[in-house]
Amino acid sequence: MILKKILPFLTLLGIAFLLYAIHKTVFHSLGINQESFHYSLEMLYLFFFSFSAIIFMVLLIVKKRSFDNVGMSFMLATSIKMIFCYLILRPILHVQKSADPTEKINFFILFIVFLIIETLFTIHLVNEKR
Repeated sequence: MILKKILPFLTLLGIAFLLYAIHKTVFHSLGINQESFHYSLEMLYLFFFSFSAIIFMVLLIVKKRSFDNVGMSFMLATSIKMIFCYLILRPILHVQKSADPTEKINFFILFIVFLIIETLFTIHLVNEKR
């Protein structure tokens, strides 16, 4: 019973760790220097993992209380996440245009990947039997 409650979070942790390992390997193999980045790769993964875990928790609570509101709760939580992501992204956006765009691309790829994970989780929740 307790495993069923924490399984989504363990799955998220496993996927995030696997993605981090692949990401770090790609950066290392391509020789991308992360020292000039405003946010480290670890910090970004921690940020996106934390937000995804919070969204998972909110959706599970909403599902338990009012199954019909899961989709709308996901939309609201994702909108709030987008606001925080923009606030975090602002310093990266204000870097001069001649600078390497790798950090911006890295941020958006991570945002999209974690958004896909959250969307798939929400689809799974909505398609479950009550």
